[in-house]
Amino acid sequence: PFPVPQGSQVYFAEQAAALRQAGARVSTLTHADVPRVLAPRRLRAGPSAMKPFADAALTRALLRASRRAAIDAVLAHNAEAALVALAARSMTRIPVIHVAHALWRHELPAYGPPAAHGTLARTGLVLDRFLTRRVDATLALCEAARAALARDARGPLRVIPPGLDPEPAPDDAELHEACARHGLEPASYALYAGNLDRYQELPDLTAAAEQAPDVPFVVVTHDPRGHAPSPLRVITADAPTTRLLTFAAGVCLLPRRIPGGFPIKLLNYIEAGRPVIARAEVADGFTHGESALLLERGDGPEVWAGHVRQLLRDRELADRIGAAGRALLERRHAWPRLAAETLSLVDAIRPA
Repeated sequence: PFPVPQGSQVYFAEQAAALRQAGARVSTLTHADVPRVLAPRRLRAGPSAMKPFADAALTRALLRASRRAAIDAVLAHNAEAALVALAARSMTRIPVIHVAHALWRHELPAYGPPAAHGTLARTGLVLDRFLTRRVDATLALCEAARAALARDARGPLRVIPPGLDPEPAPDDAELHEACARHGLEPASYALYAGNLDRYQELPDLTAAAEQAPDVPFVVVTHDPRGHAPSPLRVITADAPTTRLLTFAAGVCLLPRRIPGGFPIKLLNYIEAGRPVIARAEVADGFTHGESALLLERGDGPEVWAGHVRQLLRDRELADRIGAAGRALLERRHAWPRLAAETLSLVDAIRPA
């Protein structure tokens, strides 16, 4: 992973911290650990010309690390890291756990032109199967990934979602100040917080915003080059400001429809106790009408807009769904339990 404040990278860092807290000795290797001349210059998701060179350097770094200390297993985040770890395993015999952030049969087409979608989907399917058949275990982030990969798994395959340990909520004065800086009223706007890559499906929010012109649809991103079509309003903000605007939102939105991962922004939303509207295929563990309002595959912009209006109008419903989401966070996504499950998976593949 790159050292940037996107969901996958946050998950990587927090998983490492949780495993240390559970008593494990954890070393991390990322593209930040390779020579600068080989490090990719493109910090956004997806393929780039420099990544193969960086991955080769990362393989060397892993081999050096294995000579310095005994390693029980490699937790390889995403496909590139799994390929790196498998290359090193041929020389070190260190078991590899693939932390599957995505199903590439669905995600890879998002990085290419429409004419290439079929080819990219088939390539992604080959990559999914290749990795699942060769790693020693697979850590899936959601049930959709487990179901898709189960047929090819040669070792243990477990669903262990990402975690988030809640921090104290900001006070009302901080929320009002953050909103005032950006011309917003607390609890009056719909918010999407995250990157603006194509796979996030922001055109769905554009269409929904056109159906509800009286409702501010706000996009908060860390990317200073980010833009989104009108009438979406883009705010470039750091992580603390993003958290404040999330806590102050009336409703939080997740338009992404590609199944197979677990969007970390969902955890940020429910930490804030905000009601969530999301696609059912990506909101693993959520229940429609209880912990979120979920859209089915064929639902269009009028459904998005209707749910947004409903939650902004019915504060009792919004608060009830927000509270249920927060309870789900505490029940299902607490890091101490997830770290224990991850270490159990490590124990299951360690050589005797």
